Amino acid sequence: MDDRTFRNAMGRFATGVTIVTTQVGDDTHGMTANAFMSVSLDPKLVTISIDHNARMYERIKASGQFAVSILTDEQKEVSMHFAGQKDDPSVVEFDYISGIPVIRDALAAVVCNVAESFEVGDHTLFIGQVLEIKLTDGNPLAFFEGKYGSYQPV
Repeated sequence: MDDRTFRNAMGRFATGVTIVTTQVGDDTHGMTANAFMSVSLDPKLVTISIDHNARMYERIKASGQFAVSILTDEQKEVSMHFAGQKDDPSVVEFDYISGIPVIRDALAAVVCNVAESFEVGDHTLFIGQVLEIKLTDGNPLAFFEGKYGSYQPV
């Protein structure tokens, strides 16, 4: 199978939209991602998958920490900014939890120390030990077949 067929098949899995953030020195860095999942309740662990060519890869390795902000359906512009689809920094507002930047008013912000990392193909799986969580009310931003949408309960 070719790369396009694989990408099309993976795009048929509807996901939420997250922004992965970290802090290196005084510099805040973020990227849009949907490769995020919970791993364990005891201990509380999550994982993110980061391409080795992404700037975030080296930044998480340097900081040893990251946060995942799960976006609301009102934060599409924030996602597009961090995905490089729109250059509008005015749409981004950060809060800081334990010194790690998170997206203000996200549905959830999960702050982690890197517990382990595993190189798998052209990505690294960063396993995060959850330090803190902040929750906010709202509806999730969804992503399906390369398009943004909203969750509609059935």
